[in-house]
Amino acid sequence: MRTIRTAQTLASRSLLLSSRALHGVASSVVAAAGGRLGSLPLPPPPASSSRSMPVGIAGAVSFSLTFATMAAAEAKAKERPPLDLLPQDVVLYQYEACPFCNKVRAFLDYHDIPYKVVEVNPLTKKEIKWSEYKKVPILTVDGEQLVDSSDIINVLQRRICPDDVTNEEEAIWRRWVDEHLVHVLSPNIYRTTMEALESFDYIAKHGNFSFTERFAVKYAGAAAMYVVSKKLKKKYNITDERASLYGSANTWTEALDGRDFLGGSKPNLADLAVFGVLRPIRNLRAGKDMVEHTQIGEWYQRMENAVGEPSRTQG
Repeated sequence: MRTIRTAQTLASRSLLLSSRALHGVASSVVAAAGGRLGSLPLPPPPASSSRSMPVGIAGAVSFSLTFATMAAAEAKAKERPPLDLLPQDVVLYQYEACPFCNKVRAFLDYHDIPYKVVEVNPLTKKEIKWSEYKKVPILTVDGEQLVDSSDIINVLQRRICPDDVTNEEEAIWRRWVDEHLVHVLSPNIYRTTMEALESFDYIAKHGNFSFTERFAVKYAGAAAMYVVSKKLKKKYNITDERASLYGSANTWTEALDGRDFLGGSKPNLADLAVFGVLRPIRNLRAGKDMVEHTQIGEWYQRMENAVGEPSRTQG
């Protein structure tokens, strides 16, 4: 019994001290703000009586929960532009598995810009017959047609962040994504016949195909891209597909140099570009191997949290 009472006494004193400490922090904040927060006077410090314990506990819990909630909200907050700069009518013409389309989507999602998606049938391309440009992505913004993923992002960035200045490091790594990273992906996701089938199973399920097209695309497409991937491997001087993928992932994480993002405390355009092109392969065999054998997984998870839920409204 004595041991129990001693433990209770120590716990009570500890909680009382914690409550007083919290009161001291609050006093400092109020003093810095001129002695008052709004029109509310600072509550008195807790008394030493055990009757004050529930108040002390409640205060401590309330204080902790409030700041935890604020921290969580801040961590999940997106970089949404001011309403007067927010595009009103945005439509993305895309292939679901296209890395360049995913670059644009990562930008739109991160900035919480609502957009509609039109999935283009890669066999007929009937959805973009209205355009002279026959590749994806195509983005229409309030009636204006934008093409090429990097150009699309540049135009949108200037529109929603007119005072933002791209630094040299950011520009270098954005070029690295377009000129190097994307070329490593196809030889990896179509490396073997089984991986090619896995990739085209995803493409067939998420693409805009009829039932018969879906079957043909999965098997004929997988066979064709398996052959094409070998040509791409030779074209870009890739001797070992996985080594090239792992090397690229490690090159990127080394560039972070201990930062959460290349942009520092929040993603910049280079972060969004790398994340965007890797997102279609993340759950394929190649993407799983990449996360398992490199250090990119933690950064990728931070990016998923920062980009958050898609802001697409339909499609």
